[in-house]
Amino acid sequence: MNTLRSYYFLRAGVSFAWVALVVLLSNMGVPAIVSGALLVLYPAWDALANFLDAQRSGGLRTNPGQRLNTVVSIATAAVLVVALIVRGNAGGLFVFGIWALLAGLLQLFVGIRRRKLGGQVFMMISGGQSALAGVFMTIQAFGDAPSIAKLAPYAAFGGLYFLLSALRLTFKRPTHEAYQGNAN
Repeated sequence: MNTLRSYYFLRAGVSFAWVALVVLLSNMGVPAIVSGALLVLYPAWDALANFLDAQRSGGLRTNPGQRLNTVVSIATAAVLVVALIVRGNAGGLFVFGIWALLAGLLQLFVGIRRRKLGGQVFMMISGGQSALAGVFMTIQAFGDAPSIAKLAPYAAFGGLYFLLSALRLTFKRPTHEAYQGNAN
């Protein structure tokens, strides 16, 4: 349980750091390549985080949601580079929105499978909200595409849900279930 709690604290910290960096750099008027790199880093980090989480809970083979989320996030990071080059912010937002939808549904799936571990209600809410946000981002891509700073609330809410899950696990009564192998 300590491993899952630590993992959730790490995910929250990285999300909040990403938000702070995006807001800080957006106010400085950084070049598009810098904001594009930050956009690509978000799903790349998600891929690594899902891989680490799966490794700590039985491996990728026994965790299909995290395995698929890892693959989807790696592919998204690569496609984002192309989309940003070809279509700018609109292309980036479109790809990011599709990724948010898919990653959200996969997070919801993992949260449902892990519900007995505790703290998963926030992961399920986060997954559902990510999926809905993905739909709205994708639709926005066909209008005036916002800057990367407009995605900061999406990441901030994700960080908040990871923080709430970590806190829930911190203050949860101990059970005899271990994190290892119980993600299924």
